[in-house]
Amino acid sequence: MEDNIYSESKLREFTQAVFLKMGCSPEDAEKATDVLLKADLRGIDSHGVARLTGYVRLWEAGRINPTPEVTIVHETPSTAVIDGDKGLGLIVAIKAMEIAMQKAEQVGTGWVSVKNSNHFGIAGYHAMLAAEKDMVGMAMTNASPLVAPTFATERMLGTNPIAVAIPTDKQPMFVADMATTTAANGKLEILQRQEKDAPVGWIQDKDGNDSTNAFGLKDDGALLPLGSDREHGSHKGYALGSIVDIFSAVFSGANYGPWAPPFVSFLPLAKDPVGEGLGHFLGAMRIDAFRPAEEFKHHMDNWIGRFRETKPVEGKKVLIPGDPEREAEAIRKTDGIPLNPKVVADLNEVAEKMGLDLLS
Repeated sequence: MEDNIYSESKLREFTQAVFLKMGCSPEDAEKATDVLLKADLRGIDSHGVARLTGYVRLWEAGRINPTPEVTIVHETPSTAVIDGDKGLGLIVAIKAMEIAMQKAEQVGTGWVSVKNSNHFGIAGYHAMLAAEKDMVGMAMTNASPLVAPTFATERMLGTNPIAVAIPTDKQPMFVADMATTTAANGKLEILQRQEKDAPVGWIQDKDGNDSTNAFGLKDDGALLPLGSDREHGSHKGYALGSIVDIFSAVFSGANYGPWAPPFVSFLPLAKDPVGEGLGHFLGAMRIDAFRPAEEFKHHMDNWIGRFRETKPVEGKKVLIPGDPEREAEAIRKTDGIPLNPKVVADLNEVAEKMGLDLLS
């Protein structure tokens, strides 16, 4: 079954209309749409408009507030904790990064931990906001507990991504954006829609055995930390995911570990929550707090240029973090964004319910 191809403008108009129907302000609808479209343009299909129906269902279940009052509940000159008021994580994280950047402008660095939020899209989007202002941006979030720690069968952590964006001069921005699992849950969802098996090392069954069943999470299986197994370093992925959970939730007062709320609306919230909503952690560091920005960016160009010259293995090329996404964006800006027919069907179901024009 071939993918449908849509222009960026078509999907932007459709997505923005959905957020407006949810009750978001025009400004927030535009920003939330931009986060999702940036994912699709950069080839991260698991976090683009395919996620839109999930946000709608959370809103219908009363778990997303479309008009949140995002407030600072504690702060120092360089840090803050904010309460997202159950808002769209797409919007709450942008506001948190804006606060982090304001603090970085004043004292060199800014760090913001967030509670009472929801899924915030691709971490790279939020990190890049700072890099566009001559700052190093960092973004991370905890997520639905789908991941078993090394040697465990119980799901305790989320895919808990980390993103770091670093500005450059003439070279493309350095953007590392990755889950702390071997693969994000959204990648499994893509395989499910394509009716394909998962590679070995992505998922285990309920007893901790290797599995290739893309639907394995529905049978009490678990995603695996980055590294897949102990021999290949899964303890390192487990540690990274734990750090994200602590920074995002234990710092802020959000739910952590197995108490983190699920993204899907049909699963119940924990009966004994330890915090409020999901948590994020955003950071910004002003380049000139370390050395002159132009000097730094010149050396970043030199760093990237030298790595591009690295002798590759036969038939391959050496990539800089952010290259695949940047190359995808250049193509999709021109050729359009592919959507799986099952995603289109889900979006059209939402459109019908909301009285909006269908995606043709």
